[in-house]
Amino acid sequence: MSARNSQANKAAARERLRQERERQARKDKVRRQVTVGVSAIAVLAVAGGVGYAVMQANKPSHWEAMKDRENVTAPRNTSGENGTTLVIGKPAAKKTLEIYEDSRCPICATFEQGVGGTIEKDVAAGKYKLRYVGATFIDNSDQGEGSKNALSALGAALNVGPEAFLDYKAALYSAKYHPEESQDKFAKDSYLLEIADTVPALKSNAAFRKNVEEGTFDAWALKMSEAFDDSGVKGTPTLKMDGKPVTDARGNAPMTVPDFTAAIDKALKG
Repeated sequence: MSARNSQANKAAARERLRQERERQARKDKVRRQVTVGVSAIAVLAVAGGVGYAVMQANKPSHWEAMKDRENVTAPRNTSGENGTTLVIGKPAAKKTLEIYEDSRCPICATFEQGVGGTIEKDVAAGKYKLRYVGATFIDNSDQGEGSKNALSALGAALNVGPEAFLDYKAALYSAKYHPEESQDKFAKDSYLLEIADTVPALKSNAAFRKNVEEGTFDAWALKMSEAFDDSGVKGTPTLKMDGKPVTDARGNAPMTVPDFTAAIDKALKG
């Protein structure tokens, strides 16, 4: 090989090496730009995710929003401010029995299973009227939404009619459907509707179903709960007539028909 060819080959090799280094440098530069860009996007995504999470955490819950609602839709068959006065019975009945209950309350369920039928018969006979005051304090103590949701569904039943309300209340408190206090089954609309299917006036009732699923009376339920809180009553079930407690001989809510009848007859005379 001539000296000229040897020099030329070396020069060509150096040129190829220079070009390869330039190409590699350009690739490295592009790679760094892509990495920086992706990292920036990732940072923005994380920041955005954190921001969204914070926003969602600070966003009021459905029931908190209902509590602040100014316009309250009350069921038919109610009266008073925000429809929180719920009285069922013959207008001619002179006395009114007040019953304070929480839908999740197990003692209320026992009371209703033992005495509820007698109350319905007494009200139908005009012995006295019934005023129902619903509470939701178990949702606070045991965490949940079942008391509020069931009270709203009771409002939907009342909107259908007083008899539908009484029948649905009996079904909610029945041994078959009433859950343990720690089980928040009433928080599910599907479960409330399943129970409603046992009440003829509510089964296949499209308007009732719509009101339950859309929470038409959710804000009303909270107003009713506030009425309970304002009453000064501390536990459920509590019975009153003319503002005086209706109790058995031990000072408790009467849980059997004989005890209840004796307590009611005494209250009616008082």
